[in-house]
This record gives sequence, structure tokens and C-alpha cells, in this order.
Amino acid sequence: MRKSKPKKRYVLPDPKFKDELVTKFVNYLMVDGKKSIAYNIFYNAIELVENKTKEDGLETWKKALNNVMPSVEVKSRRVGGATFQVPLEVRPGRKTSLGIKWLIRFSRARGENTMKERLAAEIIAASKGEGSAIKKKDDTHRMAEANRAFSHFRF
Repeated sequence: MRKSKPKKRYVLPDPKFKDELVTKFVNYLMVDGKKSIAYNIFYNAIELVENKTKEDGLETWKKALNNVMPSVEVKSRRVGGATFQVPLEVRPGRKTSLGIKWLIRFSRARGENTMKERLAAEIIAASKGEGSAIKKKDDTHRMAEANRAFSHFRF
């Protein structure tokens, strides 16, 4: 066990929207330390969302992210030789990071040509309650619901 808990690191707000959540999203989007490219992809995707939906792009993105965030998940727990999938509430920090990771992962898996188009399409789909990221959240919730009987094994 470590002696002390590591200090929480805080990210600086992004240059355009002055929002820390945007910076966090861009940090997950970034590949090989190329942050300026990640910012360009994100800002262009938000612009595409605005053009397609005729709504505020940042608000649509936040709505999509809230739709993707899970509220319960399952964790494996060994009890007397058997492994049970125990449903647990998701901590707020983990909620946002899971939502961000799923949104980016399923954007990358899409068929559009550029990453900004993929991200914009996934954001629009998620804000409407559709898309692969929403499906992943629903599967997670369904799994937790199916294993509700083991909730007394919580730790």
C-alpha cells in the first residue's frame, strides 16, 4: 500500500471556450502528444455539429457527453471460489472519464473520412440518444441490472 494518496492534477481551461472539460476531452483525443492537432480536430468537429444541427455546438457536445456517461457498472468480486459481477454506482470523476473514452473510441471506429467528421457524427448521434457510445452505456446498465441479485456483495 502506498504511503500517501497522489495529488489530484487539475487541467487548465481550453483557449477558445475557457472550459476544463474541453481540455480533458482534448487530452484523451490527443495522439503522440500532438495537442494542437487534437484541439483543431475538436474545434472543427464542434463547428461541423453547429452547421449540421443549427444549434450551439458546445451545448450539443455537453448533452452528448451527459447521455453517454454511465451511472452504474459491474465489478468482478471473488467470493468463495466463485466470481460475481457486482453492480456499483460510478464515481463522478470516473463517470466523465468513461463517457469521454467511449465517445472517442466509438468515433474512431466510425466510417467517415476524417476524424473531425467522425467525432461530429458521433456527437450528433449521442446527443439524440443514438450511436455506438449510447449502446455501450445501455449494455453496461443492462449488465448491472441483470446482476442486481449480487449487490449485497458490495465492498
